[in-house]
Amino acid sequence: MDRLLLELPTLEDLELVKKKVFMRIDINCPIDYETGKILDDRRIRVHSAYIKSIVEKYEPALVLGSHQGRPGEREFVSLEEHAELLSKYTGISIRFVDDVIGPAARQAIKDLKPGEVLLLDNLRFVSEEVIEADPEIQSNTILVKKLSNLFDYYVNDAFATAHRSQPSIVGFPLVLPSAIGPLFEKEVKAVSKIYTSGDGPRVFVLGGSKIHDLIRVIENLVRNKLAERILTTGVLAQLFLLAKGVKIGDENIRILEEKNALTLIPRARQLLLKGAPIETPVDVKTLVGEKEVDNTSVTNIRGVIKDIGDTTIEVYSEFIKEASLVVMRGPAGVIEDERFREGTLRLLDAVSKTRAFVIIAGGHLGSMVDDSRIDSSRIHVSTGGNALLLMLSGEELPAIKAMLLSKSIFHGGKK
Repeated sequence: MDRLLLELPTLEDLELVKKKVFMRIDINCPIDYETGKILDDRRIRVHSAYIKSIVEKYEPALVLGSHQGRPGEREFVSLEEHAELLSKYTGISIRFVDDVIGPAARQAIKDLKPGEVLLLDNLRFVSEEVIEADPEIQSNTILVKKLSNLFDYYVNDAFATAHRSQPSIVGFPLVLPSAIGPLFEKEVKAVSKIYTSGDGPRVFVLGGSKIHDLIRVIENLVRNKLAERILTTGVLAQLFLLAKGVKIGDENIRILEEKNALTLIPRARQLLLKGAPIETPVDVKTLVGEKEVDNTSVTNIRGVIKDIGDTTIEVYSEFIKEASLVVMRGPAGVIEDERFREGTLRLLDAVSKTRAFVIIAGGHLGSMVDDSRIDSSRIHVSTGGNALLLMLSGEELPAIKAMLLSKSIFHGGKK
């Protein structure tokens, strides 16, 4: 991992002063379905500090690009509010153009002067940006061709998207001198600490909605023997309970079916048969009908599972207490409902009290962390979720592959 840090080009390898720079960031935020407003702006706040420092140090004409949601989702919205919040947190008047590759966007980029910052609209408004392909293919997309000749350099500071092989992530590095940004660099450094985390067990607490990615992560963790204990929560835990033959109830099976997760049962069962160190809840909190909340054993589930139960919280907290490394990904329950936040909050409290090195892997979980109560030298709140876990598990991230290709093209393969 330290070797990777030495190999990746950083801002110090580029001559950014007063140059035109396209920087990929990730300010994809949870959106209130009713109002369309941003619910948690943590990622915007984190990126703002780095954007401000880059502008102050290099005075580039800086163009920012990010996605928000996916086509068909309610979170698939414009970045206009994001631009307002970036302006607020950076103290810089961030320009916004409601265009990505059209005439308005290209003219705004051409007109941008050193020291100024422009945010393009949601990159996924361009259909190519949701397609995964090799860097060589993505470098020939219309998105890359329309924009790349307007810039001197490309910077990737969107570590949270590093596991995606989309044009704005892997296409630009093949046609422009490129580097990782300061936030991306910080994330890679945090991962490198895992390999010097001491002799105690490495504990992964995994939950959240991206169940297909999580199964892939677990398979890699087990293959590379990187986890002594994997504590499952949420729909991931339900999948493994089902794989064990536990009757979780028709309502919960239906939810897994809606997420196309039932197809993962053979892979989950295979992991269990191989002796993977996977723990599942012994009790859960459920919603019975519209109002009744029940803390029940997994042998007697009624209602819809919404959180891990009290005994499971205590068992998982004991595992966390003994760890030298803890990685948390995803909330343990349906945190949008106040009645089902306890599991997540108590596990975060257990993490804050352990002496382990801790990585809290982004997303909705990061929004529940109280920054004023954490020791930043020991607890790293990552902007990346699955990107971080896949990197941890030894999988090559497309963004890193593209950056190394760029280095071989534009830097002669030397740091």
